[in-house]
Amino acid sequence: MKKKTVILIPSLNPNEILLDYVKELLSASKNIDVIVVDDGSKDNLKYIFNEVEKLERCVVLTHAINLGKGRALKNGFNYFINNYKSDDVNGIITADSDGQHSVKDVLNIAKELNSAKEESLVLGTRNFNLEHVPFKSRKGNKITTFVFKLLYGKKINDTQTGLRGLTYNFVKDCIALDGERFEYEINMLIESVKKKIKIVEPTIETIYFDNNSESHFRPVMDSLKIYSVMFKKFFKFALSGISSAVLDILLFTIFYSILKCLIGKNISILLATVGARIFSSLFNYFVNKNIVFNDNKQKNTIIKYYSLCIVQTFASWGLVNFGFAITKEIIHPSIIKILVDGLLFLVSFQIQQKWVFGRRNAND
Repeated sequence: MKKKTVILIPSLNPNEILLDYVKELLSASKNIDVIVVDDGSKDNLKYIFNEVEKLERCVVLTHAINLGKGRALKNGFNYFINNYKSDDVNGIITADSDGQHSVKDVLNIAKELNSAKEESLVLGTRNFNLEHVPFKSRKGNKITTFVFKLLYGKKINDTQTGLRGLTYNFVKDCIALDGERFEYEINMLIESVKKKIKIVEPTIETIYFDNNSESHFRPVMDSLKIYSVMFKKFFKFALSGISSAVLDILLFTIFYSILKCLIGKNISILLATVGARIFSSLFNYFVNKNIVFNDNKQKNTIIKYYSLCIVQTFASWGLVNFGFAITKEIIHPSIIKILVDGLLFLVSFQIQQKWVFGRRNAND
């Protein structure tokens, strides 16, 4: 390694494996520094952190109470940015304190960072098809991988890995992210996709001790937080769509009630439909831009938005006609339209996220 690599280890109530692990990391290369965060561990385990702090090229940050893995990572990142310059380091690597990440794998992640020519996130990826992998870890990761791919259009094979390498500037972005516990790591993945950060997924050794009993992951509460983070933007998008539809119907009713008395029913329906759709689509555009996708920098997104609307309208019409034909007109077109528009809704979410309101590059 040409530059220094910093290893960040958040820890809660560790055993003496932590001390041996830090020693092994430090002895593996003179270009490795270690930051350990004591996330409010029990008083009778403080001696472990005291011994760790005595080691050269190692610092211990202490939380008076348990604040969660997300907060420990953010505080470690903050220390890293304040004490290291971008020219001196290739990045920072997060690792778990229970010895599940081998020193060999950590060094491989460091090599990936050292050779990175752009802002990158390196994810140490485990093989969940091995027999010794705990059932809850295998199934949990496969579900989150599927959901993440569905919502953000990017397949990440190990969404819950704790072994991650971040280039310097991406660390700055991650400090401001929401999340105090394990959901913070999902936010990191979402941010990397949002900013088009390069994601590298080298395979690492899959190590579990005692069926992963040392993990502080709470299956119910932490899973709920993780999925709420992943679905947060989609729920906003859905609510924006529902609100726009309600506004469209309301405006149509108002416009039609006024126009039918002035110019007749037939033309009133057309004008009321067009007028209502103009205002409801503008409402949907501004909500999606400023609230759902939080895009306040890009210009000309309204052109992309209405281009998508036109394509989506013709796609809906074509697919409904096609579906009605292949079902030999047995299924009512309204039912086919519900299914088609539901699919197009998911596609529209991806396109708006990536193209209409997506960042053009990592520096936008």
